[in-house]
Amino acid sequence: MELRVLQYFLAVAREQNISAAAQSLHLTQPTLSRQLKELEEELGKQLMIRGNRKVTLTQDGMLLRKRAEEILELVDRTEKEVMCSEETVSGDVYIGTGETDGVRQIARSANQIQARYPGVHFHIVSGDAVDVCERLDKGLLDFGVLLGDIDKIKYHYMELPMKDTWGVLMRRDSLLAQMDAVLPRDLWDKPLILSRQVDNKSGLYRWLGKEPSELHTVATYNLIYNASLMVDEGMGYAFTLDKLVNTTGSNLCFRPLKPALELGMYLVWKKSQIFSKAAQLFLEQLQRQLGPSPLHRVRDSGETELVSCEAAEEEMDRGH
Repeated sequence: MELRVLQYFLAVAREQNISAAAQSLHLTQPTLSRQLKELEEELGKQLMIRGNRKVTLTQDGMLLRKRAEEILELVDRTEKEVMCSEETVSGDVYIGTGETDGVRQIARSANQIQARYPGVHFHIVSGDAVDVCERLDKGLLDFGVLLGDIDKIKYHYMELPMKDTWGVLMRRDSLLAQMDAVLPRDLWDKPLILSRQVDNKSGLYRWLGKEPSELHTVATYNLIYNASLMVDEGMGYAFTLDKLVNTTGSNLCFRPLKPALELGMYLVWKKSQIFSKAAQLFLEQLQRQLGPSPLHRVRDSGETELVSCEAAEEEMDRGH
């Protein structure tokens, strides 16, 4: 399977029309049609349904589209990193994160790096823990910001000083809205709307004192805005983090949990990760901001070592 053919396939998927795709690729329609047919024969799968005016992807075609986008994105990143000049610090740093105020700490370090190295560019990719871990594992992200439990076998990590606090988003006319805080037993018989990543956050279930099967979960979400609409429509009570919601002027209100349930925040990266120079500088800059505790660094050989804050600072001063 050639990268060039994957680009052809994505062009057709994007245009939903072979003629339009051929024009955008500066190919003749018969040439493009032949390439697509050979791709289907190579894979032994029908990838698209050709209508009179529109091309529709099959299930296998949709899977290939997703994988082709990931492959070409990784190829593009690799080319840029390899082609970077040894003398000039430049490049792209990709960071995946959910909705959290902890991004401020990331932005602060990114801003300080760019002040010294304008050729470094940062790309923040939003998603919940499921999305972030999937992209990390595929090499599409350099770092991820995760809350709560993390896989310390798979990832190296740095604990960030910020913490997020769980609470419940509810309608103002709810009986629980009259309370200052919500107890576990208050929610045992209530319809719950849970973050999709709660499945990886056993702390919430421990706080509730119930197994997932014992709770009345009516929906899940990965964007709090969508969850707020479900709450507003009376579907149930949504667990969310305190800094993600602004209920001013709405029919909704937020109540904290009692006892309080906080989530630690971590910057994580794959243990097999080999950093670009730009990504390494970002990690060291963040460590300088957070204090003198050690961090994991990748040697040129690809192995990981511990580096003190002082050593990182000396390297930054030398421009490494």
